[in-house]
Amino acid sequence: MVRELLLVTALFLVYKAGRLFANGHETRAFHNADRVWDLERAVHLPGEGTVQQLLLHGDGLIRAANTYYAAVHFPATLVFLAWLYWRRPAHYLWSRRVLAVLTAAALALHLLLPLAPPRMLAMSGLIDTARVYGPSVYGASPETDSMANQFAAMPSLHFGWALMVAIGLIAATRSRWRVLWLLHPLLTLLVIVGTANHYWFDALVAAVLLALALLVVPAPVRHGRPPHDDVRALGDDVRAPRAPRTTPVTAAAAATATAGALR
Repeated sequence: MVRELLLVTALFLVYKAGRLFANGHETRAFHNADRVWDLERAVHLPGEGTVQQLLLHGDGLIRAANTYYAAVHFPATLVFLAWLYWRRPAHYLWSRRVLAVLTAAALALHLLLPLAPPRMLAMSGLIDTARVYGPSVYGASPETDSMANQFAAMPSLHFGWALMVAIGLIAATRSRWRVLWLLHPLLTLLVIVGTANHYWFDALVAAVLLALALLVVPAPVRHGRPPHDDVRALGDDVRAPRAPRTTPVTAAAAATATAGALR
């Protein structure tokens, strides 16, 4: 367990270091943001402002969205990995590797394509909900923020990790309601867009990178009999077939048959 925690921690530290290394490319980041914004309008995607206006109907709602953005991302992923480690070891290794590939690919794209989030883009007409309503996880000055690279909007690892959590839990569980885990990435998508931290394209690119990671990393293969709930659900289909009834052979009948064979 200690080794696994160290591996996850090391991955996180490398990710954070890479984001900080990407700082200092503000001009490119805003230029890329203009291009992304124009491209979204060209393909007629709904404006991010539509989601933000829904969240701004109440102070409590927008604060809840900001809190979800700030407080759910990492803890939910760590709890997901911890549960898999204890209950589904094969799925844990698979999920950890997929997340590692996804994060490495995202870090490379952050370095190649610095991108200012929509909350910084004047033409978007969006507000920085975290700074106005709180809570905020970013420094007041993006250019000097030593804790995070605020110009690494694409892809959104908030969405990519949330989607992998849902896929991993759907693959590792057997409940008929397991598809509801998809509510986590759906809610995450609405939050990252409505708080103006990401564009729609940020989530789309994260989904594409995750799909590629899932193709690269082999999925675990289930072995053995299905869980108890599955056996009960399948009913008679999994019961062992009964042996055909046979009529007991008496000693006399056996002797007669043997004598007849020797004639």
